[in-house]
Amino acid sequence: MCELLGISSHEPLNVKPYLEAFLRHSQKFPHGWGLLRSDEDVFGVIKEPIAAYKSEIAKETLDRLAPQNNIVAHIRFATIGSIKTENCHPFCGKDSTGREWTVAHNGTVYSGKYLTKYLGLQQGDTDSEKILLFIIDEVNKAQSQKTLSARKRFEVVDEAVRKLSHRNKLNLIIFDGELLYVHKNMNNSLCYKHEDNSFIFSTTPLDDGTWEDFPLSQLFAFHNGKKVFRGHAHNEIFVPNLNYANITNAINI
Repeated sequence: MCELLGISSHEPLNVKPYLEAFLRHSQKFPHGWGLLRSDEDVFGVIKEPIAAYKSEIAKETLDRLAPQNNIVAHIRFATIGSIKTENCHPFCGKDSTGREWTVAHNGTVYSGKYLTKYLGLQQGDTDSEKILLFIIDEVNKAQSQKTLSARKRFEVVDEAVRKLSHRNKLNLIIFDGELLYVHKNMNNSLCYKHEDNSFIFSTTPLDDGTWEDFPLSQLFAFHNGKKVFRGHAHNEIFVPNLNYANITNAINI
């Protein structure tokens, strides 16, 4: 269980009000927080395995945070998987061209068909980290001959997300240094606000503005506050009341 926050904006946006509201939810999600942000045009992730509302580092980060074009944030309630930094989202890794990928996941992985081979490669013990490794592998396969364009990267990620959505709750915010990818496949589990050439994505509304339900079971990509790519709609809708007990690789994130 967790909550997600992502922002894509054309102009640097004061993201502090959204982050402050989001991190206050860590009273219910106390087992870790993480934030991808830009500091002097260099992206970096900061995360801790404690409640964000208790964190001096989180407070100091917000106090000095400059306006941002893109952020990805996550707060965690650990059901399975120990409480440690290696299990905090977002997860980051580089592809074969040196491009940095960042993944934050809100969901449940029941079917590990594409993920089990990463068990010995990951730093932590969540299946969410394996999602990052799978996506990077798929990108590397596609760009074995040449560097992918933004559209081709999106197509590869779209196919990867559709594969992983089968039997899994796959609410994702992904950032590749250029595009912000957003996907959900469970009803009423992600919303968005669009204003002033900015998109704000959150598990729950963060202010009294107009928030809309994010489209179900379809990947979208955003660049500098604009929707630039739309993936193939699929039918892999996660229904939490279904019994997946016969699938042994179930991990709640």
